[in-house]
Amino acid sequence: MSNRARGRAPRDPARSTPRRVIAVTACAVFVVGGSAGCFAEPSALPAMRDFLIAWQVGNYKAAARKTTGTDQSAVAAALGQVRGQLDAASLKMALGVPVQPGTDRSHGQAITKTGDAADAKFSVKVDLGENGQPWTYTGSMKLKRIDGKWKVQWDPSIIHPSLKPGQRLAVVTEVPARAPIQDSAAHPLLRKVNAAIVGVYPGQLRDPKKTVEQLANATKTAGGQKLDSERLLGRVRSAPPHAFLPLLTLQKPANNALILRLQQMGGFQVQNVQAPIAAQLAPELVGTLGPATADRLQQVGAPYQPGDTIGASGLQLLQQRRLAGIPTVRVVAQDPDGKVRQELRSWPGLEPQPVRTTIDRKLQPRAELALSGLKVPASMVVVRPSTGEVMAVANHLTQGRNLAMEGRYSPGYTFGIISAQALLNGGMSQNTPTECPATTTVGGQTFTNPGQARGKSTLQMSFAYSCATTLANLSSRLDAGALVAEADRLGLGKNWGLSVPAFSGSVPRPANEAQKAATMIGQGGIQVSPLAMAMVAGAVETGTWRPPYLLNDPRDPQQGVAAQPLNPVPTSDMKKLMRRSVFQGTAREANVRTGANVSGVVAVADQGGKPVSWFVGSRGDLAFAIAVEGRANTAKLAAGFITGTPAVPAVASG
Repeated sequence: MSNRARGRAPRDPARSTPRRVIAVTACAVFVVGGSAGCFAEPSALPAMRDFLIAWQVGNYKAAARKTTGTDQSAVAAALGQVRGQLDAASLKMALGVPVQPGTDRSHGQAITKTGDAADAKFSVKVDLGENGQPWTYTGSMKLKRIDGKWKVQWDPSIIHPSLKPGQRLAVVTEVPARAPIQDSAAHPLLRKVNAAIVGVYPGQLRDPKKTVEQLANATKTAGGQKLDSERLLGRVRSAPPHAFLPLLTLQKPANNALILRLQQMGGFQVQNVQAPIAAQLAPELVGTLGPATADRLQQVGAPYQPGDTIGASGLQLLQQRRLAGIPTVRVVAQDPDGKVRQELRSWPGLEPQPVRTTIDRKLQPRAELALSGLKVPASMVVVRPSTGEVMAVANHLTQGRNLAMEGRYSPGYTFGIISAQALLNGGMSQNTPTECPATTTVGGQTFTNPGQARGKSTLQMSFAYSCATTLANLSSRLDAGALVAEADRLGLGKNWGLSVPAFSGSVPRPANEAQKAATMIGQGGIQVSPLAMAMVAGAVETGTWRPPYLLNDPRDPQQGVAAQPLNPVPTSDMKKLMRRSVFQGTAREANVRTGANVSGVVAVADQGGKPVSWFVGSRGDLAFAIAVEGRANTAKLAAGFITGTPAVPAVASG
């Protein structure tokens, strides 16, 4: 563990309780104390009360003038440093000691007078920020009447009863090592990389404010987000002066220029380490770590502070609290040499816990390898349809975006799986006679077949050769409601309940015959993700639709949700249609002869004037979908995934 000071959100002094109200409240507490009420001892009370009020509102010179301190500047400085040493969001005092129900009221008395001397008690409430209950304790002071006027006898113990001369308060945070993100077998999905921990020794900084502002500006230039310099300054000031305070963890060599620039600024110290902070597999899913900028802190909230290294994307961000745990916070009294003399209060934290995913250690590298030869963005999802487990999430050249789960693409002819399933549910069979003309007109709109016309055939053969005109013509056999309902049965547009962002698809209801024909072939504004289409293929393979899940621990809530069986006879026919497409149709280059047969559909969809190439299919208890932002032989990509060899098909961007 490393000791780190904990920053807090600054509070507007104008929001503090008004002086007049404080005085009334203090008097009320004092009255409750019993015989030593406001009017019983009016002489000592005002001096004590005015001292506490001045301290609370930050008028430290006025507070010092109420004391016997020979060096009032030193007294004012000591009182003024308390907020900074604690990085307190607020500091409030009240006369006396709060009386618990059933307790002798005399225990709550504020002042006990003996001649020209008095002992006084007061309560202190320190808001340390965003980490639970405030720190409350009972303070005490002595007062003395000098020339008829009461004065507070200055002593550092007024700040806290345990504080000795020369000592200061400090807040120390013990940050545990971050827990790993794991695959389905509990092996880490992270790898150790060279990194630099950038920090400071607070007591060595000539100008802490300038140093903090330099750090905030440097990180903004590097990453586009900025550290909260005001909160970070509070953290530096409250840290033990002689202990190294980590402020930033930067991965090498990507951040070498920033590390060098910070070293050249002066004031910053760099410790080189090896840390498990980089994703070994599925980087877009696993995510990254980064500095706790203001924007990120709004997402993860307490108890993390500027200067912490927290999740910046992916599971690292979504599971930040579980992976990082909660630090242990201690308020301590510290000697001038930096030695912690005494712990005054502590708040125990929570130990980090790993996050175990459903990612398969063998399938994930194969999915990444299958896409590795492409020169355009591509993504792939592999699921186990018998359970709903997401076994591989591969993204290639997607600039950190998890398009395998969150992408929004036009499905093109792969939506024909839903359309054909609806037709089969409506009474057609795989052997129903069909035609595959070069063009057809439905509702005044002309549709063109992407391949050559094939004349008369069966539904199975027309589907195998991706006859878009066939499905467009057959739209007359379905009403719009039946088509949309089939998409819903196969999971499109549903709330899957995943604990990570995912797009389940969107299928607008066709308003007329032309739109219905367009919907049949995956046009008409339909959008899907690779994950959504992999689940469709998996439902056909197993005859049952199940929601996907990605986390085993903590357990995704949709595990164990009742499966939704499909109509067995039409689904059996649908499997044959998809198998025929691979066996001799447009997806035949995926027909590898190893183990179970491959079934699937290929398509090139139009995405705003740009092509998206698809493969959607299955093999045994694996279902998968590939989307490539360009023209690609996705059947070869599927074969490469199955055999574990990379395929390098020709790809054009337009």
